[in-house]
Amino acid sequence: MSKHIGIVACSYEGASLCYQTICNEGSLYLGEHAHPEISLHNHPLSEYMKFINAGNWQGVAGLMLSSSEKLFKTGADILISPDNTIHQAFSRVIKKSPLPWLHIGQEVAKIAKENNFTKTGILGTMFLMEGPVYPEVLEEMNIKFCVPEAEQRSKINDIIFNELVYGIRKENSRLYFLNVINEFKLKDCDSVILGCTEIPLIILPEFSSLPVLDSTRILARAALKYSIENIV
Repeated sequence: MSKHIGIVACSYEGASLCYQTICNEGSLYLGEHAHPEISLHNHPLSEYMKFINAGNWQGVAGLMLSSSEKLFKTGADILISPDNTIHQAFSRVIKKSPLPWLHIGQEVAKIAKENNFTKTGILGTMFLMEGPVYPEVLEEMNIKFCVPEAEQRSKINDIIFNELVYGIRKENSRLYFLNVINEFKLKDCDSVILGCTEIPLIILPEFSSLPVLDSTRILARAALKYSIENIV
């Protein structure tokens, strides 16, 4: 049997897209209407934000580990979190986790390397764009990166937390993201990381001036591959 995937959710929109991707694409490998067993646990985003806003990554790790323990008890074999920002606490989590994890940033960086990308733009929450999650994994792959200007980072952060996490998709917000991506291209970026798991809901690859690295679906596909590698 395929391995049981545990999803440590943070925002429900991003977690839903990750779950749907695993289910939708599972049938490509396992047969009609088939997908791996999946369990999901979600502390409210509000609980995460209390710690994130305070810069308390140990507190974030505590919530992730709480979900990890619950998913372990349900029989999960592997854990993922379709939330880029909280991976800043990953090193604290993996030391105490009862189960192995796939790291969203590492999976994205692998795909970037496989596609021979050499410089990528990073989009996400302000905490993600200004934090170490992607710089660390991209530097390991010798991939350069750039982030939007300070005013743009603030605007992008507002769109994410005031619109996208609630499932609100506005045309002017979509165009704002596309304009930032256009600026990345002018700065010689050859790709863009959609480093917030809700951004793929508003930015489709066919409308982007750069190839997109969709962190949500990349992680979902990595989990699916891990789950079925022992039976296909």
